[in-house]
This record gives sequence, C-alpha cells and structure tokens, in this order.
Amino acid sequence: MATGPDLEPGERLDELGVRNWQIIQREDEFRFSLDAVLLAHFATLRSRARVVDLGCGGGAVALFLLARGAASVSGLELNPRLAAMAKRTGELNGLSGQLQIVCGGVGEIRSYYPAGQADLVTANPPYRAVATGRVSPSAGLAMARHESCANLRDFVRAAAYLLRHRGRFAMIHLPERLADICGELREAGLEPKRLRLVQPFADRPPRMVLVEAVKGAAPGGLSVLPPLLVYQARNEYHPEILSYYR
Repeated sequence: MATGPDLEPGERLDELGVRNWQIIQREDEFRFSLDAVLLAHFATLRSRARVVDLGCGGGAVALFLLARGAASVSGLELNPRLAAMAKRTGELNGLSGQLQIVCGGVGEIRSYYPAGQADLVTANPPYRAVATGRVSPSAGLAMARHESCANLRDFVRAAAYLLRHRGRFAMIHLPERLADICGELREAGLEPKRLRLVQPFADRPPRMVLVEAVKGAAPGGLSVLPPLLVYQARNEYHPEILSYYR
C-alpha cells in the first residue's frame, strides 16, 4: 500500500495491477474486487470505443477498460464520496482527458447523458434485492450490494438509453438472477448474445454470471462460452485470470 499527498483521512492507494496505475480506496466504502476485473475483460471492446460504466464505484472497471484501449470512459456513481475518489484516481494516473466521472443515479440517466452516445455500457450493479441477505451497517456498502437505490431494471433501462444501435451492454451478476436478467434485457430491446458462468474451481458451481447484450439485435443466437475458472489450485489463480493483469 502506497501513500500520496492528496489522500484524505481514511483513504489509501492500492495497486490496480496494470500499467502501474493506482486507485484510491477506503475501508468503509465499496472497494473493487475480482468482479470488476472479470467484467472489464469480458466486455467486447471495439477499437476507440466510447464507454459508460454505470455505478462505477471508485473507477476500477473504467481503468481496466482504458488499459484495454477504450477511447474514453464516463463513470456514473451515486455515492458522492466514491465519485470524488474516482475522479481523483483518474487525475492521479494522468487520465483526466479520458476518464469522466458524473455523480448521479441511473434512474435519472437522461439528466446526465444524451441518448445513443455509447458504443459500450458496463455495469456491476447491486446484486441483491432489498429484502434478501445481510444488509451492511455501512450506508455506502449497503447501497453497493443491495438494490436500495436502483434495481436491475433501472440499470438495464439506463444502458438501453445510452447505447447506439448495435451497441453492447455487458454486466456481471448472480447466476440465480439469470432469468430476471434476460427478461429485463429483452424487454428493453437488448438481446442477450454472450453468456459465461464464473466458477471458483472446475468442480464447484458457478458464483457469478457474465452477460452481454446487443441493442436492436434479432432474437436468438446466444453464445454460451466455456465456464471461466478463477482458481486452478488453492490460492492459485487460473492462467486466464492471471493474463488479465499482463
């Protein structure tokens, strides 16, 4: 863990793992995990793509997408403290010209962006409905994990609004909500085209699902990719996971 002159009390600098970039984080707010890495590398990223990351948190997905070659990424984040940290993270890494952070909610997407501006939209939304699972006593963590401020439909509708025709929406979520995900995508005019389950080990059930949909595409033709394995042995990442950091 490094330190920096512009850190506020409670903040720290963590290594992102690519291009020697660093990210500002804090213990009492949502911190990026492997989910962000998986989403950023699953998404189909065309050359010089314009991207919007919904619920961007501290900016990890945006940074990974820029490292992959996105022309620009705009991150929308409801939590003002996380949005400010993401903005300063971009400045810290010399990315102010490519990374824009907007503080606001997906339910008010029309207030922040024009329609049809994005080639790609990504989202790592809150996974759980309000009445399910343990709710964190931290307001920021609760907002990130439960659909208290925005639900699955809000994220899907926001993506549909932002995307150009044939643009793509990539999302990571829970396998148990796959039926809901596909239903919401189709209702919003986003046709699921790629799907990949994420398993901790080859003999374990999936813990996450990656889904990519195309705006305005014809129904059918869903490509189900081989499962993505996180570990090949205890505490040893699978080679594909390690390749994301090279």
